Parts: sequence; C-alpha cells; structure tokens
Amino acid sequence: METARRAYLKSLAHRGTIQGVTISTSPSPTSQLKDLCHYFGGVRYGLAPAERWRRAQPLPASFTYGSEEAPGHCDEGAGLCPQPGFRHTPENPDAWNEDCFQCNVWTPIGKVPEGGWPVFVFIHGGWLQFGTPNSFNAAALIGEADFNCVVVMPAYRVNLFGFLYSEELEEDAATVGETVGNHGFWDQRLALKWTKENIHLFGGNPETITISGYSAGANSVFHQLAYDLRQPDEDSIIRQACIWSNSPAVQPKQPTETQTQFNQLLTVLEIPLTLSNSEKLTRLRSIPAKTLLDKARTISLHQFRPTTDKSFISPSLFQTLDSGAFARSLLSRNIRLIIGECSDERFLYSAWFPPTENTFSALRTRLVADYPEHIVDAVTALYYPDNHLPAHCKNWDEDAWGRIYADMQVHQMQRGFAYALTENENGVDASALLFRYRIEWRAKCVEVSLPVEWGVTHSSDYPIWFFGNGFLLEEGEKGVVKEGLVGPLGRFDFEGGWEC
Repeated sequence: METARRAYLKSLAHRGTIQGVTISTSPSPTSQLKDLCHYFGGVRYGLAPAERWRRAQPLPASFTYGSEEAPGHCDEGAGLCPQPGFRHTPENPDAWNEDCFQCNVWTPIGKVPEGGWPVFVFIHGGWLQFGTPNSFNAAALIGEADFNCVVVMPAYRVNLFGFLYSEELEEDAATVGETVGNHGFWDQRLALKWTKENIHLFGGNPETITISGYSAGANSVFHQLAYDLRQPDEDSIIRQACIWSNSPAVQPKQPTETQTQFNQLLTVLEIPLTLSNSEKLTRLRSIPAKTLLDKARTISLHQFRPTTDKSFISPSLFQTLDSGAFARSLLSRNIRLIIGECSDERFLYSAWFPPTENTFSALRTRLVADYPEHIVDAVTALYYPDNHLPAHCKNWDEDAWGRIYADMQVHQMQRGFAYALTENENGVDASALLFRYRIEWRAKCVEVSLPVEWGVTHSSDYPIWFFGNGFLLEEGEKGVVKEGLVGPLGRFDFEGGWEC
C-alpha cells in the first residue's frame, strides 16, 4: 500500500488559518490514490505555564494559529512530554518538550453534514508514565472503515511532570490561586474544553462529544467523566464514554502517601528535606528533565499516579460507586458507556517495571508503587494466602506479577465497575447504559511489536480500534474488524445519533 500526503489549508475563522495535510492511499503503486481524511497535527489547545507543576492556561480569545499568507503549520504531531521509553519506543530526549499542550485532529473528506460531524476524543495510554497521540493513526478508520467523525487526540503531561504531589507544591499553587496535583488530568480537561469551544471550526458538533481512552487513557476517561458529572449541566462536555482495557480501580492515594514519594525524589536528587518549601521547588524546577526521570526510576515509589486532591478527584469518589450515586448521575444525563478487555492482558503488563526479585515481598513493594498500601495488603491476602506462590503461577516477578496487575488494572476492576453500576447499595440500575466487549482475536500486523505467544494481550487491539493504526490489515481481516468492533462502535447509539 502507498500513502501520500499533500498540503491542505484550513480556515478556522477567528482563529486564523492552519496548514494540515490530506492523507491519501492506494492498494498498489499503479492504483489511483484515494483521499482518506484531512489531518492537523500539533494543534495547540493551551498555553504552557511559566513553571513546572503549574496549570496550563486556555488560549485567549485573541489567539490565532496563523494567517492566510502565513498559515500555522500543523502537519506533524503533538509535543512529546519527557518520558521513559518502553519496549519498541526508546527514550528520545531530543524530541522532548515540556510545552506539550497540543492535539492531533483528523476530519473526514467531503461536505460537513448539517449540525457537524460527531466528535470522538481519544486519550492515549501508557500507565500515565509515557505515551503520545502521535502513536495513533485514525486515517484508515475514517477513510476506509467509514467512521465519519472528527477525531481529537490530545497530548498531556505524564509521570512526575503530570502527577507529582506534595505539600510544598500545594503551598506553591496557592500563591497563584491554583490547585495542585493531577496536572495531566487538568491538561486533558483543558483539551476537552478547547474541543467544546473550537471543534465546530473543524466541522465537528460540540454537542456530540464522545470521550474514549485506552489503558491509562481509559482510566483517565473514568476520572474525566467523574469530574464532568460533578459540574453543572451547562458546563458538562461528555455525552458518551469508551473505557478500553482499564477501569476505575481504587480511591487514589491520599496526599500523605504521595508526600512520601515526593520526599523520596528529593532525597535521591540530594535536595535536603530541611530546606524551605520554596527552595526545594526552586532546585527541583532547575533540574533537567532527563535527570529527573533517571533518578525517579530508582526510588521505590517510582510510579507517578493520581492523588485524591479534593479538587479534580473527590475524596468520596468510590463511595459514589458503591452507593449508586455515580450510576444515578449517568442516568440523569443518559451517558452511555462501552467497557471491555483483551483476553490475555497480563503478558504486556508483566513487562512494565516488574518486581526486582522473584519474591512475594518484591511483588508487594512493586504494587505499592501504584496503589495505596492498605489496598495492596487487602488484595494480596486474597491472592496469596500465607504469601505462597499459587500453583498456577510460574514465578513472582513475571507470571504472578502480570496476572495480579492485569486483574487490578483491567479484569476484576471492570467487573467491579459493572457491578457498581447495576448492583449497588441503593439498587440504582444503569445496565441500559452499559455495553461490554471482550477481544479474543488479533490482526497479523501485531506481530511487528508483540510476540505471537503473548496472544491477545494488552494493546494488541490497537489495529482493531483504529483499522490498522497505520499498519496494513489483510483483506480478510478488514471484514472481521468492521463486523466485530468498528461497525458496532459506529452504530453505538450516541446522543444525537451517529450514522457511520
């Protein structure tokens, strides 16, 4: 298959003019090119803060991307937040940019329908530690699978740049009237607000925003949805949600727990804990990104996760799941959900920062890097009575680790979420809003990045959701993908109706 790109100018009215590309393809060098979609990469949705660990700012009303004579160039991709590498994506400090507040936008070819195309926002995954929207390609999904919508994929801050929390940062944020922590989630919310306010300029309908995400992006979708449900109706953005291969797990760590992580980071960076709060942050902000990441991976609490900050994440969030209040909120706004999993999630999960030793103690220590300690102890007591390796597990540091991590990230948590929406304390039944799937098939192109023996593991379904995701599906596979998931997703009964 041949793919071609040619320049495409787009007027965004009061936002000026940008230059994207029209993506075309042909099945062979002698075949005529077919236009798939228009693509605009690295479209800014927010302005960078003056310092690390501050909130990004919305674009002012006067902001323009460029002029007709000098259009803004949006033909590449979004900025890449500093991040560790994983498997086939090694670290690339030369590409890092802490000003990563951009998104990639795909639009269908042809006349915009009355009211605009539906809008599909996708949040990338990566354990909240790495990832970029530049790894995803919606061209074939729109142009070949006829998924006629505007696709928006935002970049956001990850790892310690997006999820560091401490009383020092809390005090610092208060000086400028901000909340602290969960900056990656605030980035996503800013991108959603930008989409609501500006997507009509790309032919999208701002009243039909579906938010979707994979893995940590799916976890982000849950938290974005929970935040959105707490807002007044006039400020709500989300109309439907897709939670792919992840789910709400437990109430995120409390500030006292993340303070321990912050102190570990300062210690490994040789920043004295006895310094004033302002001096600690001054030193921390002056350290190069690569040094921060290199040192952060050496501490025991090396995973930077959300914090129950009382602003973005409510302290009673998981109580609302148990009581049925969350389900009642979904019903009141008629927000439908798609949730689901791959059959063999555990194999890829086993490869991410595995325990340092083949012992129960090392597995427990690794889990505490992600989850509150009391949760870890409660769960491991169920899985490993008397701290013994189960007969079906080969070892602690790979097999047992992959199994329990996949359960805590996906399998058991998705079932718990479904239970909370249908069998909660107050009998609120939101089952009519809930659609579930399970994937037990993968395309041949997945072999490029994932071993065959891993089966249908975590992320092996990217080519399903994105109709190849930039790779070539075989002709027989295209029918399977359309019939199995892309077709049903397109027919999903979104508010306002989707005709895909």
